Amino acid sequence: MKNTFFISIIISLTFLLSSCANGPNQAGMGAAGGAIGGAVLGQAIGHNTEATLIGAAVGTMLGYMVGNEMDKYDREQLNHVYERGVSGQPNAWRNPDNGNQYQVTPQPAYSNPATNQSCRQAEIQTVIDGQHQTAYTTACRDQNGHWQLKN
Repeated sequence: MKNTFFISIIISLTFLLSSCANGPNQAGMGAAGGAIGGAVLGQAIGHNTEATLIGAAVGTMLGYMVGNEMDKYDREQLNHVYERGVSGQPNAWRNPDNGNQYQVTPQPAYSNPATNQSCRQAEIQTVIDGQHQTAYTTACRDQNGHWQLKN
């Protein structure tokens, strides 16, 4: 079981590094980062291969969505919600360039005991090319005080 987990991490890291080598591929990098984070979280929660694979799949979807569909404008809006959004209150916007719609509902900030970082979870609902999607994500402040997506 542990070997399968480590093999999936190695494959994900290989994909991430190959994405970086090919230039700024936000979707590939987002998907790879999401897969790694999801696999680690799935393994930590479920302690089995199935949970690891489910976590990797969910993480891949979320990472791809954020990396591929969110341009600079959308990431700025998302950062604004993490920074100033009222907990439990939806914040919505429509991207003026591509028409994608987002509604983000942040939760209260908390301190991550493992990293001592301030973190915040949020539900992200999107309408992209007429397709409705819902994802759940967490962002934590880095050492410079900027919000960084974790999953």
